[in-house]
Amino acid sequence: MSSKEKLRIAVVGSTGYGGVELIRLLLTHPHTSLTSVISASSAGTLITEGYPHLHHILCDTLDGVDVDEIKSKADLVFTATPSGVSAKLVPQLLAAGLKVIDLSGDFRLKDAASYTQWYKHDEPDADTLAEATYGLCELYGEQVKGKRFISNPGCYPTATLLGLTPALKAGWIDPASIIVDAKSGVSGAGRGTSLMAHYSEINENLKVYKVNKHQHIPEIEQVLSDVQGSPVTITFTTHLTPMTRGIMSTMYAHINGQFSTADFISLYSEFYTGKPFVRIRPQGTWPATKEVFGSNYCDIGFAVDERTNRVTIISVIDNVVKGAAGQAVQNLNLMMGWEETLGLALTPVYP
Repeated sequence: MSSKEKLRIAVVGSTGYGGVELIRLLLTHPHTSLTSVISASSAGTLITEGYPHLHHILCDTLDGVDVDEIKSKADLVFTATPSGVSAKLVPQLLAAGLKVIDLSGDFRLKDAASYTQWYKHDEPDADTLAEATYGLCELYGEQVKGKRFISNPGCYPTATLLGLTPALKAGWIDPASIIVDAKSGVSGAGRGTSLMAHYSEINENLKVYKVNKHQHIPEIEQVLSDVQGSPVTITFTTHLTPMTRGIMSTMYAHINGQFSTADFISLYSEFYTGKPFVRIRPQGTWPATKEVFGSNYCDIGFAVDERTNRVTIISVIDNVVKGAAGQAVQNLNLMMGWEETLGLALTPVYP
């Protein structure tokens, strides 16, 4: 690609939170041109009808989902669609010669039968699933380079896996003892209306949901098993909190041996050297969701309890950025061989 050329980008699912966040990031990316915004449900309307904040920034008419039309306008497609939609659409896009980064959960699990159990829809095409590269950038970034189809990780898995992987890989924690207490802002439920996300239901409230049944459980266990080299199962509980953005994943595990908080900080700092979006907190300080709001950072802190010989690991991300659109752009950069931070040099919004 010459310095004057830009990669033409289409976003399918432009009217969801992940899609509109992709638009925000791509409009300032130096190497991309957003050439098509697509919505099956709102085709033919202006995107500003649903998102007035884009007035005088992006006033495009939303296209429908037509693979031939997409191919005529784009080189790469982000699919930010509901579960089950990408499973049918992505094989068509790849067959048309397009590159794809999928933000849905449709191609994250390598065990095809798991989709029926956890996502409640048919398993995806076997060849397409086999081609998908799981794009957790800090762990699999080298595998992403040069590929044409990336499956973007989920929000809970991103926060949780970045928090657990270094200690598990080093053998410092007992994989059978892992317990994860995870909390998300309401935007994680998407823009569709539901009783659970209704203002009067969530305001001044804290709700547990999908206990032992969350669809991100097998995704987390798949990667931890890969890191461990043997099957890993975890206890994973999710909560909905009365805030717009943010995930806090608080993880507990028994320590193998004797390691201090300072030891964990040193281990993680070394593990994530050269990984620009993971920030390790100094001893005695722990991250908060507000401190990564609007950014692609994952902040991680630690507390070792010498009395119980357990470690508490706290990992926070913005679920819409690092947990979705930001990581998708990070995958784009790695896929194309560009600087990993392009379009993502965002200082967290505070307060």
